[in-house]
Amino acid sequence: MKVVKFGGSSVSNAEQITKVIDIVTADADRRIVVVSAPGKRHGGDTKVTDLLIALANTVLEGADHEVALQGVVSRYAEIQQDLNLPESVVSTIEADLRGRIETRGENHLQFMDTMKASGEDNNAKVVAEAFCKKGHPAKYVNPGEVGMLLSDEFGNAEVLPESFEKLSVLKGESDIVIFPGFFGHTRSGEVATFPRGGSDITGAILAAAVKAEVYENFTDVDSVYAMDPRIVPNAPAIDLMTYREMRELAYAGFGVFHDEAIVPAVHAEIPICIKNTNRPEAPGTMIVPERKYEQTEVAGISSADGFCAIYIDKYMMNREVGFGRRLLQILEEEGISYEHTPSGIDNMSVILQSAELRADKEVGVVARIAAELTPDNINVEHGLALLMVVGEGMNYAVGMAAKATQALGDAGVNIEMINQGASEISMMFAVKDIDRKKAVHALGSAFFQA
Repeated sequence: MKVVKFGGSSVSNAEQITKVIDIVTADADRRIVVVSAPGKRHGGDTKVTDLLIALANTVLEGADHEVALQGVVSRYAEIQQDLNLPESVVSTIEADLRGRIETRGENHLQFMDTMKASGEDNNAKVVAEAFCKKGHPAKYVNPGEVGMLLSDEFGNAEVLPESFEKLSVLKGESDIVIFPGFFGHTRSGEVATFPRGGSDITGAILAAAVKAEVYENFTDVDSVYAMDPRIVPNAPAIDLMTYREMRELAYAGFGVFHDEAIVPAVHAEIPICIKNTNRPEAPGTMIVPERKYEQTEVAGISSADGFCAIYIDKYMMNREVGFGRRLLQILEEEGISYEHTPSGIDNMSVILQSAELRADKEVGVVARIAAELTPDNINVEHGLALLMVVGEGMNYAVGMAAKATQALGDAGVNIEMINQGASEISMMFAVKDIDRKKAVHALGSAFFQA
């Protein structure tokens, strides 16, 4: 059995949904299909999820929301008409949206989740109807009814452990299962969503629950590329990579696959295959627990901007027991998560996402560090980008850091910070935002001649 997930661009209109039907029915092992909400049909288009967020905000503001609601309904109506489905499909969707609005409670976060989830939920019903129209028995399955149980952290929910056993019953379904991604229900029956991009997570959870042979994730690219092809157009495709490599790369900017989606597949040791809806014959990229590799082999280079760093100097810091713990405790108490903590004898740095350290919060955090840790100097630097050089073959390989730093130096890129993961399969470099693309080109030339 294969679990197959199709992203927003793969179900954006009738033409794309027809491709989905052809792909699924071409392989009898593709029995569970996870779908996203309709994505962009063209460059200037708006995703249905964004339309739903705008609709929900209009409702919460108490403004007239009829135009916003019809904007969502019209997207489904276009798909319904082009697939020649019954008009009742659209009227059912409109009634569903109105019902979600009319029955909203006082919890605004939960209401937002309810509205966002309607994108996937209603699209799954449309896709199931389209399969049946073409003579392929398929059934829409409601996540809450079959046991996709999530925590009540609305907008950032996690799957509860008991979900896997409950969802395993899907393995016995004779019809093709059409399952909406992105959401589930709390134990009290309220709709909750994963972080954005969570349809990937749904697919991985289902693959683990039914012990699938493979989890196929269809998107709009042929493969995962060793570097962002928007920065390096001739970046080589990656045929095979490990879970660890994908997780490291996804963390720092690889947008093809939601990094949290790997976790259920990792635990169940289920291979993941990234494929292209528009070119299903392409082999794609296979992500596996382990692979053979050459010494010094790099799998990929990723980059992401939007980071900042807190630099702290204090003479004899190394003799002060608990200094690092107290610094991180301040961040914890302020509700801030951190990315990296490189340190020296008399200094320590903490790298954060800039969104975590807004200007108003920065003032309070710096004041607390000054008062509670009495450092000699505190400096906060914004406008940083992180680059990750990742590869299982880097483990114990000699000269990898030298090769990378030489390439960056030759390109005139100043390195703000270096950190190597404990597993030794990745190296992190912090550079100025303005140098990010130049740095990616330099590293690509050094490791891939790209």
